[in-house]
Amino acid sequence: MFVDPIIMQFPENLDPERFVIATYYCAAKPTTNMVKFAAALAIEQTCGTWLKVPGETEEVRERAIGRVVGVYEAPAYQVAIPADVTERHFIIRIAYPWQNFGAQLSMMLSTVIGNISSSGKVKLVDLQFPKSFLAEFKGPKFGVQGIRDLLGVQDRPLLNNMIKPCIGLTADKTAELAYEAAVGGVDVIKDDELVCDPPFCRLEDRVKAVMEALKRADEVKGEKTLYAFNITAPAMQMRDNAYRALDAGANALMINFAACGLDTTRLITEDPNINVPILAHSDYTGAQYESEWSGVSASLIGAKLPRLAGLDMIIGLTPYGKFPMLMDTFVNMGIQMLAPLGHIKPVFPMPGGGTTQGHIEDVIHKFGKDVMIAAGGAIHGHPMGPAAGARAFRQGIDAVCAGISLEEAGKQYEELGVALKLWGIYSEAKHGIFDLKG
Repeated sequence: MFVDPIIMQFPENLDPERFVIATYYCAAKPTTNMVKFAAALAIEQTCGTWLKVPGETEEVRERAIGRVVGVYEAPAYQVAIPADVTERHFIIRIAYPWQNFGAQLSMMLSTVIGNISSSGKVKLVDLQFPKSFLAEFKGPKFGVQGIRDLLGVQDRPLLNNMIKPCIGLTADKTAELAYEAAVGGVDVIKDDELVCDPPFCRLEDRVKAVMEALKRADEVKGEKTLYAFNITAPAMQMRDNAYRALDAGANALMINFAACGLDTTRLITEDPNINVPILAHSDYTGAQYESEWSGVSASLIGAKLPRLAGLDMIIGLTPYGKFPMLMDTFVNMGIQMLAPLGHIKPVFPMPGGGTTQGHIEDVIHKFGKDVMIAAGGAIHGHPMGPAAGARAFRQGIDAVCAGISLEEAGKQYEELGVALKLWGIYSEAKHGIFDLKG
């Protein structure tokens, strides 16, 4: 039978608590029957045979097989395909019984974008989770409000700094730079993703030196500073790194989550003995999202899934600097970090990758106060030094929050004025009816 009554379903006919629904963007040659193609994807990622085998009973199929709940073409050819069309594009939605993979992210990804990642032009763009699935995840321990409470800052965007240069520094030199950034007004400082426990800068030595420096800086500025120490390693070693860092006095941690894996990350975020905020570094996510025709979407691998894995703040690359990123993708990632998601707490978006003081106005316009502006070179490369670079950010943040433009603030504050003169003020090109008032 061509129309399979189990595989081809209306979403309204399914028990919504049984299924995770995956949405794909697909393309194929004009002669491809995309209904058959969608059914083939659903079968491949569940019962997995292109022909009937004895063990595939009706009971097995009802329990485990994927259901196609939508096939939509864009543009929507209905009666004929123009002669010049060489490829047709489709949105396909498939519902997977989540008991197939359970409350884990590794087997879920193996199911929703496993073998079919080798099926040509198939990209996973979103996942819709039922309440029963979300209930199995603890999510972030702190999130936006928890970090604000730790820092005692409720009414403005936060400022993050990445230590530069990326690698090669000793523990003492790292502490020296951390002091300068902190005393200038940075709220959260982080290791570079390339540093964890090299022989010239051992993790425990770095934690002790940095935390002593931050204690002095906090006394000077009258504020608290968090430092996220990178603990990325193989699973059990990463847990050991976390415990070693905490024993040495660390007040925050960092994980390269895409490189080590989402479920490995959960070993740390869900550990009851680890009760500090954990920062998500986004390195390696580009390998999964940059192709328009394969992999997964940036908002999924770079925002929704790490949030589900329990990370409290997530670096997101921006359209401002050295990495290719579309503005709407950037904004959507921030929304995925902040929008309500059941009991899973909102987390801080951290726009970074070429961010300067001249981007403050645009970032706040897009995200409001619940954003953590991340900067490396614009702090450590400020002509007046790292402390001045940090002060320039705080001057700009306070001014914009008070309704003063960056241009005007740059005339009032020397450090900010120097930065704006050097790197300019960003202004997004406005064109079209959707550029509404903020």
